[in-house]
Amino acid sequence: MNHVHEEHEHHGHHGHHQRHGRVSWATAARATLHCLTGCAIGEVLGMVIGTAFGWGNAPTMVLAIVLAFFFGYALTLRGILAAGVGLRTAVRVALAADTLSIAVMELIDNGVIALWPGAMDAHLAEALFWIALAVSLVLAFLVTTPVNKWMIGRGKGHAVVHRYHH
Repeated sequence: MNHVHEEHEHHGHHGHHQRHGRVSWATAARATLHCLTGCAIGEVLGMVIGTAFGWGNAPTMVLAIVLAFFFGYALTLRGILAAGVGLRTAVRVALAADTLSIAVMELIDNGVIALWPGAMDAHLAEALFWIALAVSLVLAFLVTTPVNKWMIGRGKGHAVVHRYHH
């Protein structure tokens, strides 16, 4: 009888652990790739606009970061709204799901570009611009994926978004 009770306790604990701890790397990578898509759109658009207007590095980078957050949130909002969730709730869910992920991604992405010799001054027509951007986004993906895995495993981040998908 005692053995059955222990088995039940273990099973119950394992089931709880599975809900809040076991997240596959594939799930985390998908969430990160989703975030990366919005960030990349915003980054490139910000660089294009800043370059087109002849802005310096600082205002161009600020615009790129603002647009990265905007498009990151927008992609998440699109999916939540499509599930029939009201706008107010959808905005709260998107903010909760993506803020840390986008912030980490932007920190790594912009940090790489800022530290890469010549990357800040590279123009859109130069290979250095695209190489530095690609490398920075890959590094941002590699750093942000474990962050998303950790957050989803605790019921945060994109785990919140998935509660609204049917």
